[in-house]
Amino acid sequence: MARHIVGIGGTFRPRSSSEMLVRSVLAECERMRAKTTMFDGPALAALPHFNPERPERTAEQEAFVAALREADGLVIGTPGYHGGVSGVVKNAIDLLEDLRGDERVYFDGMPVGLIVSAAGWQAGGVTLAALRGIVHAMRGWPTPAGIAINSIAQKPFGADGAIVDDGVAGQIATQARQIMAFRLEPVA
Repeated sequence: MARHIVGIGGTFRPRSSSEMLVRSVLAECERMRAKTTMFDGPALAALPHFNPERPERTAEQEAFVAALREADGLVIGTPGYHGGVSGVVKNAIDLLEDLRGDERVYFDGMPVGLIVSAAGWQAGGVTLAALRGIVHAMRGWPTPAGIAINSIAQKPFGADGAIVDDGVAGQIATQARQIMAFRLEPVA
C-alpha cells in the first residue's frame, strides 16, 4: 500500500519558494511510490482563522484535517517571516488541534520534514528551530534533515521552476528518503 505524504506550505503568492520546495520533496516521495497531497499558500489562506471555541468547520477545513488524519508523513514549508512561522501556515497547524482526540493524536509516530525559505540565514535557522518545537509539541518526529534556504544568497530554481542547485537538490532528496524510510517500531 502506498504511503500518503501531505505537504503544507507557501505564501499568498503562487509558486513561492517555500511552496516549490515542499512540492519538490513531495515529487521525490512520489518517485518512491508515495501518494501525495499538497495544500499550498492559497489553499491555506482560504482556511478561516482557527477558533477553538467554534467547533463547526468549513468544507475546506474538513478536507484539510481529513488529509492529515490519513497521512503517513508530512512536509511543512514556511517563509521565515521575522524569524517565525507565517500566519497562514501557523493557522493551518492550529486547526490540527482537531486531531487531539484521535487514536493517533496529532502527528504521533509520523515523520515530518521541515522547510524554511527566508531572506537571511538567521531567520531561516530560528524559524526551522521553531518548527521543530511545534512538531515535537504535536508528538511528531522531525526528520534529521531540515532545509533552510536563504532566498537572497541562494537561487535554487530555474525559470521553469526546476531545482538547479545541486546542494538544495541533495537536501530535498535526503529529506524525502528520511520521510519514506521512517518506521516507528512498536514498544514491547
